[in-house]
Amino acid sequence: MKRRHDGLPRAAVPLAFDSDAGRYDRLVGMNPGYHKHLRLSAARLEVPDRGRGMRVLDAGCGTGASTAALVRVAPEAEIVAFDASARMLDRARGKQWPDSVRFVHTRVEDISEPEISGPFDAIFAAYLVRNVAEPDTQLHKLRGLLRPGAPMVVHEYSVRDRIAAQAVWHLMCWTVIIPLGYIANGRAGLYRHLWRSVATFDGEHAFQRRLEAAGFVDPQHETVPGWQRNIVHSFKASAPMPDGGI
Repeated sequence: MKRRHDGLPRAAVPLAFDSDAGRYDRLVGMNPGYHKHLRLSAARLEVPDRGRGMRVLDAGCGTGASTAALVRVAPEAEIVAFDASARMLDRARGKQWPDSVRFVHTRVEDISEPEISGPFDAIFAAYLVRNVAEPDTQLHKLRGLLRPGAPMVVHEYSVRDRIAAQAVWHLMCWTVIIPLGYIANGRAGLYRHLWRSVATFDGEHAFQRRLEAAGFVDPQHETVPGWQRNIVHSFKASAPMPDGGI
């Protein structure tokens, strides 16, 4: 079986999230700015008119934190949210949502009609791309779900281009994140995966090139404030127009 660079088999990533789903919200809630940063990235989709008449895809919704960020910026949009982890999705479904929100259990690799039918007017993908098999293929698939000219924002870690960001990331993982994961769950495999997968993921410029290779246009990025400045980023790009314009 092929393994990811972090030592986890590809199929084990959603299973690891299954195992930690019950405590996941509490752990991420200890991260100052976690929910605020999701809302900031969701706002960078620049959804007009509160999302009225729009369809928005939340790719890799987890326990629903990214979904809540989308509801905040697009309260009148139809939001379709999916995740590969059944237990994380159960946690999401157990929360209060407007009728316009729908959850689907699927991996991005297995998206099919009619479970998730395009086109969408925007896509938000938080902490997804780093965890999928064949990210180029999956980005191409997501791009195909967008209307021409519609945006996607990828909310993701990226530290390889900045030595200071790498140092802060390693320090926080080994002094805070991994120990807390072990204290909360009696194991820390998921959080060691987080540490290593972020450390080896694309730098900012490489990821923008990856978006272009997947057929997106006008890739750009902004970071977030706080201790995760230059660690967490909003990568934004759009599906091309039929005439090749932006």
